Amino acid sequence: MTEHEIKIAFTEYNAFDELVQADKNLCLEAEKALATSHSPYSKFRVGVALQLQSGKILHASNQENVAYPSGLCAERVAIFNWGANHKNDPVISMAVTAQTDEFELLKPITSCGSCLQVMAECEKMQNQSLRVLLYCINGPVWVINNIQSMLPFMFFEERLTHTA
Repeated sequence: MTEHEIKIAFTEYNAFDELVQADKNLCLEAEKALATSHSPYSKFRVGVALQLQSGKILHASNQENVAYPSGLCAERVAIFNWGANHKNDPVISMAVTAQTDEFELLKPITSCGSCLQVMAECEKMQNQSLRVLLYCINGPVWVINNIQSMLPFMFFEERLTHTA
């Protein structure tokens, strides 16, 4: 028997003002993306901003549907947009924020498992880490330097990516 231990590392900033200007700007872009959220059922808006290597910023938000499984999280909307339109321009950083009128958010929201898997594959496709800022408006900001820190047992099978 072998026992293993997994540790994750992230940096917590107690306030937005502690961030460097580039990170502040990306968080504010994610906040802008909240306006495009279609979330009439949950009333939980999520906004994402992707910073590409070229400097371009992509915006995305969660999109709900009355047939609940047909909706899509903001993170996947963002990554799928990148993959379809900007694949040759690597994603450097991603800021994720949320807002609701139903209650106060006191800490950053984290991405769901499906989104983490898609983000992990983005890292694999571009062969470089994806830095994630989880931004709580009027609260702390968590900075994670790669998706493996968020999803240590990500699914990836090398043999599935090879074509004949």
